[in-house]
Amino acid sequence: MLEKSRLFKRIILKLSGEALREKGSQDNISPEIVGRIAAEIKEAYDSSDLELAIVVGGGNFWRGASASARGMDRATADYVGMMATVMNALAVQAALQEVGIPCVVQSAIEMKNVADPFIRRQAQSLLSERTVVIFAAGTGSPFFSTDTTAALRASEMNANAIFKATMVDGVYDSDPKKNPEAVRYETIGFQACIEQKLEVMDTTAFSLCMDNNIPVVVFDMEPAGHITDALMGKNLGTIVQ
Repeated sequence: MLEKSRLFKRIILKLSGEALREKGSQDNISPEIVGRIAAEIKEAYDSSDLELAIVVGGGNFWRGASASARGMDRATADYVGMMATVMNALAVQAALQEVGIPCVVQSAIEMKNVADPFIRRQAQSLLSERTVVIFAAGTGSPFFSTDTTAALRASEMNANAIFKATMVDGVYDSDPKKNPEAVRYETIGFQACIEQKLEVMDTTAFSLCMDNNIPVVVFDMEPAGHITDALMGKNLGTIVQ
């Protein structure tokens, strides 16, 4: 496997909204989980010259595609989902600032009272200064997932890689929860993922990553310390490249 710590200095960390919610809880955001994520990011941040941006989903509050399937106008449903990502971004920002990491939220939809507007050159400058930038509100347009947002922002920021934190320890040839014989890939190509219909990211996100030569590291964020290990270059998960 590639030595990520040598290759990946500027990283987009993609967090799912569901990852911020404690299983079985009525709360959409768990302060304890968000605090753990922040502490693990801090350990990697303090131990390296890492430049980090974060894209967080909104699935713990809302899923636009699901609402659309139940009759809501799809564009409207997606805008509601973008608002959900802003709430999650603010929670992550607060946790990072609590542990002493400089951090700003940039929103693709203007909401000047709580977040800065997304400005590409400003974001690039902040990353160069090692300020963590959290990109909220998706791309600012409906019909695009937060995976696509991560791929787009990675391209705009000249990031070296996207690290996708999930609840499985990499990419498998079939669903490991359903097939105990499923095989985990160490590395796999984008085209192979598309052809085999492996649901790692949507095809729009994959296309952006392929066009801009941005690898995606898929890893399990749940065991304690795994976010730190991944960001520090430990051989976790699968590299899609």
